[in-house]
Amino acid sequence: MKIGVLGSGVVAQTLADGFLKHHYEVMTGTRDQTKLAEWAIAHPRAHLGSFSDAAAFGEVVVLAVKGTAAAEALRSAGSAHLNGKVVIDTTNPIADAPPVNGILKFFTNLDESQLERLQREFPDARMVKAFNSVGSGQMVNPDYGGILPTMFICGNDDKAKKTVGSILEKFGWETADMGRAEAARAIEPLCMLWCIPGFTRNEWTHAFKLLHK
Repeated sequence: MKIGVLGSGVVAQTLADGFLKHHYEVMTGTRDQTKLAEWAIAHPRAHLGSFSDAAAFGEVVVLAVKGTAAAEALRSAGSAHLNGKVVIDTTNPIADAPPVNGILKFFTNLDESQLERLQREFPDARMVKAFNSVGSGQMVNPDYGGILPTMFICGNDDKAKKTVGSILEKFGWETADMGRAEAARAIEPLCMLWCIPGFTRNEWTHAFKLLHK
């Protein structure tokens, strides 16, 4: 399977590394290829291009940019390159404001999520929220002593969610499907909860686990 990763930051590089580790074909898209020059040298199997190139290349597209840049990144990728494809939305709607007592500020509210906004603008993309509730250091095959952490996902397309679930399984995660896109109203704020120990106690290695009885 070919994966197009949109972004050049730590999350984008981490997930691209993970896909390469698990033998996917990867193209990383960026506005400024110089940002990924060293990464590209270290990963000769990977391809490098624009957002549009990566979206056209990928059978699955991974959106891994700042939340404030998410819509523009998809516009640059082009609707025609996204239509019908699984788009993994890793973004969180974090506002450009510092945390207060460890609490991030979002530019959305509990009646509308980032995922819903993006899905509405790109209705023919098969969007799935994932990878937004954990830090980059734990995204790919995290080690919790044999315990699988839980990744909460949601989206309107069941087949797309199954595709993402199979990726998550390879990446060492248990998947918890929370339903349609509206569930992102609850999943995205998990980022706030995850970040509190980091901002207040400098603890950044945890993950969530859903227990079943």
